[in-house]
Parts: sequence; C-alpha cells; structure tokens
Amino acid sequence: DLLRRAMGKKIKEAMDAERPKFEEGAKKNGVDKKKASEVFDLLEKFANYGFNKSHAAAYAVVSYQTGWLKANHPVEFMAGVMNCDIHLTEKLAIYAEEVKRGLDIEIVPPCVNRSLATFDVVDQKLVYALGALKNVGLEAMQLIVRARQEGGKPFATLYDLARRVDMKKVGKRPLEMLARAGAFDQLDSNRRRVFESLDALVAYSAAVHEQKHSDQVSLFGEAGDDLPEPRLAQVNDWIAVDRLMEEQKAIGFFLSGHPLDDYAGALKRKGISTIADAQEKAERDGGAVVKVGVMVSGFREMKSSKGTRYFRMNISDSTGQLAGIAMFPKAEEFGPARAVFEKTDKIVATLEARFSDGQFDPTVRSVTPVENMVAQAGVTGYRVFLESPGAIETVATILDDAQAAARGAVAKGPVQLCLMDPALPGEVEMELGQDFVLNPQIKGALKSVDGVMSVEEL
Repeated sequence: DLLRRAMGKKIKEAMDAERPKFEEGAKKNGVDKKKASEVFDLLEKFANYGFNKSHAAAYAVVSYQTGWLKANHPVEFMAGVMNCDIHLTEKLAIYAEEVKRGLDIEIVPPCVNRSLATFDVVDQKLVYALGALKNVGLEAMQLIVRARQEGGKPFATLYDLARRVDMKKVGKRPLEMLARAGAFDQLDSNRRRVFESLDALVAYSAAVHEQKHSDQVSLFGEAGDDLPEPRLAQVNDWIAVDRLMEEQKAIGFFLSGHPLDDYAGALKRKGISTIADAQEKAERDGGAVVKVGVMVSGFREMKSSKGTRYFRMNISDSTGQLAGIAMFPKAEEFGPARAVFEKTDKIVATLEARFSDGQFDPTVRSVTPVENMVAQAGVTGYRVFLESPGAIETVATILDDAQAAARGAVAKGPVQLCLMDPALPGEVEMELGQDFVLNPQIKGALKSVDGVMSVEEL
C-alpha cells in the first residue's frame, strides 16, 4: 500500500510537470485551454491505472501507429478497420458514420461492377464491400467479382451477368440482398423489378451454365447464347422511402439517404434541428434542450430495478445515429408517449442534450409524430426534374390521385416540371397552372418514377 501511494505521488508530480507543456502545445494547434485541460484530466486519470510500464509502452506504440495511419492514410485505414469487422453490422454503421461525417470521405455504394467482396479504395473513395451485406457470405460474392475480372469488363446487363455468373451458386437470398442494396443499379435502376425478376434470372442463368458444361455445340456462338432471355417483371420501383427501408434490410443501416430526407424542408421551416446540430450545441453550451426530427428503431418498453417504467430506443437522421437512448416519461405522460411510438417510427423528439464522461448522452423528454409538425409547416411547391417526357403521364397520375384521396384541410402548392431531354434545345419549364396536394409521401412517390431525376421544393 505504501508503494502504491508512493507511485501515485510520483505520477502526480510527473503529470503536473507535463500539464503546462500540453496546454501550450494545444494552444498552438488552435485548441482552447478549457478543452485541453479536459483532455489532460482524462490522461491523468488513465495514468493512475495499475498498468506496468511495458504494458503502457506497448499501448502507446500501437496508439501512435494507428493514429498516424488514420491521419495520413484515412481511406486505407478505414477500409482496413471495416474489413476486420466485415460481418459486424453495428460496428460497420459506426465506421461508415465516421467515414462520411468525421473524415468527409465519399463512400461508393455496393455495386456488382465496382465493388470487391471486401472493402476497397479507389480514387481515394471507400468502395463498399459486397461481402459486408447481411446474409451473403464472402465466397458467394467472390463468384461475382471473379466472373467480372475474368471477363475483363464490367457487366453490361442483368442478362450478361446471368450468363457470366452462375447465379444458382450465388444463391437466391444473397441475390435478394444485392438487389435491395442497389448493387444492380448500374444494370437496372428499378430495384423492385430486379428483386421480383430474380427467380426468372436464376433459372435462365442455370440453363445457360448447364448448356455451357454440356457437350452441345451452338450454331449461334457461345453455348447458351441462343437461349431466350426471360421477361423481367413489369412493376414500378419502390417509392423512395421503401427503397431506403429495403436498403437498410440488406446493409443494416441507411447508406444512400434517410427516410426523413423528404421531410427536411418542412422540419427546417419549423426550426427543428438535426442530431449533429444538437450534439454541436450541447458541446458548445455545456448542455441544451433541442427538438430533433428522427426515425426510431429498436424501441423497447422497460422497467427499472425500482419498478419505474421507461423507454429505450435507437434514433437516427441524415446526420447521424444514436443507440440506447432513454426516455423517462411521467406517469400521466407514459400512455400518450407509448401511443406515439405505436403509431409511427418518425417523430420529433425533444432532447435533453448533454455530454457524460466525454460521450454525447442525450435523453428524450417528449415526442410528437413528425406528420403533425410537417402539417403545420406547409409546402411552398415542388419543381420536378424529368429526363424523359414519358414520365409526365405518371407524374400527373400521382398528383391527380393525391387530389382525389385528399380529405379535410391539406397543404397545397404549385408544381413545375423541368424537362431535361437531350433532344430539347435546353431546359424546358412547364407550369401546371393549379395547386396540388403536396406532402413528403407524394414527394417520395414522384422521386421513384422512372425518368424523374430529382424533386426540389420551390
């Protein structure tokens, strides 16, 4: 005990001597004294642990090496880290957030023509791994990558992929995950059509490869080339929010967008913040009460050791995600709060945003459905960008159906069409001459139409 106290005194003396140097160095790097002091306090606390010197030295070397790699080769470093945990979806979600938000590195979504089975780096972009999708397996994904590499060129169509890859060996389940994740988008951007055509494509692929391995000779070129290509399902694509939900089933988190993206304009008009804004404000002000528009997942009703009922949930928006967030409603507020969660997974949450032990650790004070807030915000109007005049009829049908289905007081606004067809001398704008029922669901439906490039609020 005497030795322990003596060592503690020595550590304290050494740390006190180093503190001014640390704060001076932090000042040169633009870090304020308060923040530098907080970091140094953490270091001092850690220094009092019972590690022997060799253990501490080894940790220091590894910390320095990984820190240097991340600072100087961030894309390669993150690709390596994500390959180490390629089958751990929750960790991949955290890493992807760091890549996009923390390091401002572009992530190339999973693609049969660009991705490898593992995470890769191309042109200083992180290429998402096919093998990181849920329920696929690295070996099945390597069949696709190998066929692409041996052919010396990317796949041109779904039929080309079916002829070059034995889709039966890949398996129906992995192919479904690829379709959900958008890995076939370069071959056919209608994900629902691909998904619902997989049975036909697998059967076609099996027939082609069976003929290739037989002794038959085709008069029309390569064995299997004379087999008729199957007809793909004639269906409209999933609407934007459904595309994202299907993508989330395959990837484990939202990669290409977020279901609340269509609500962003209305939420901003009502002064609703994002998770990133709430975190920044809490860090700057030492705590804050902030309203944020979020999507809820993993919702659970729980009971503490004292018998107090509370909720635990994960929340996310386009700027980040937080796991295990708690809400402790008062007894009279418990039922109404639970009713909100039972009704919708899109809410506006009032957060008590704060940091605990250096970690952002907010709690939820109250909740209301996003739809209520959006209805109050109203809509100014939409500008719909089209690359094909053929999409106009479908756009008109969506707007007319929304008008016919509307009941009571609804938000209305003008709609402009902006034609971008190459045959036109330039952009051609069309005013439709009347106000239409407009809301985030209609915006999502318009965005999912083949030939619609984007939808913007006026």
